[in-house]
Amino acid sequence: MGVRRAALSVLLNGKAALSPETALRIERAFEVKMNLLLRMQAWHVDSDYRDRAGEMTVQRYVPA
Repeated sequence: MGVRRAALSVLLNGKAALSPETALRIERAFEVKMNLLLRMQAWHVDSDYRDRAGEMTVQRYVPA
């Protein structure tokens, strides 16, 4: 795939996000659509942040 073994390991172990370039390389190597991989990545990031939403302190904006 033209990706260092360490970089692939970090990705597969969930320590790094999938980049568009890596998604394209996976598509070309394994015939898994790049847009599917990137949507899965976006879903994962969304889910992770929503799980941590309770840790955030944000004050609601109320127009004057």
